[in-house]
Amino acid sequence: MTERKHNKPFAMIREFHLADWFTLGNAFAGMGALFSVMTYLQTGEVLHLLYACGLIPVALVFDVLDGRIARWRQQQSILGRELDSLADIISFGVAPAVIAYGCGMQGLYDRIVLVFFVACGVSRLARFNITAEALSAGGNKVKYFEGTPIPTSLVLVIALAVAAWQGALGDQLWFGKLEIAGFYLHPLVLMYAVSGSLMVSRIRIPKI
Repeated sequence: MTERKHNKPFAMIREFHLADWFTLGNAFAGMGALFSVMTYLQTGEVLHLLYACGLIPVALVFDVLDGRIARWRQQQSILGRELDSLADIISFGVAPAVIAYGCGMQGLYDRIVLVFFVACGVSRLARFNITAEALSAGGNKVKYFEGTPIPTSLVLVIALAVAAWQGALGDQLWFGKLEIAGFYLHPLVLMYAVSGSLMVSRIRIPKI
């Protein structure tokens, strides 16, 4: 009689590599930024908003390190790739959008633009995941990006950190606000529209 084979259950923790823990560090930093914005909205203390902005560069450090460690240890996996994308959308998609909301971009048109930005980030990461193998040309590293990488949202966060430091928040936000059909738009939010559009564009950016 042939021995019956049983599929072993997926043991998630045992499947984690060292790089994956750094990826989780990225997600933790992103969640910390979200909590800091919520604390700012509750207390009005700008320091918490600055904490939120400061955690995004921390997330970027973890994001860079996880890729380098995975290549160094030659332990890249599908699980690691999916973890990386999910962490990135928290830290470089949702968190920057929520930081913008905390800074005062709370009008209806602002919210539409911020949702568009996050949707572009999700789409950008999904496209990367399904094309990564082709873009790597059979190697272990992608040769170029299609569209700007989602961590470039750090530029937006830096701009908002400067605004927060100068006290340009809420009604004092740079460039003021426009009323259109009874709803508000802060022109500064358009930088999120530009960033999102660039992420889903087909421009090629060499990966260093």
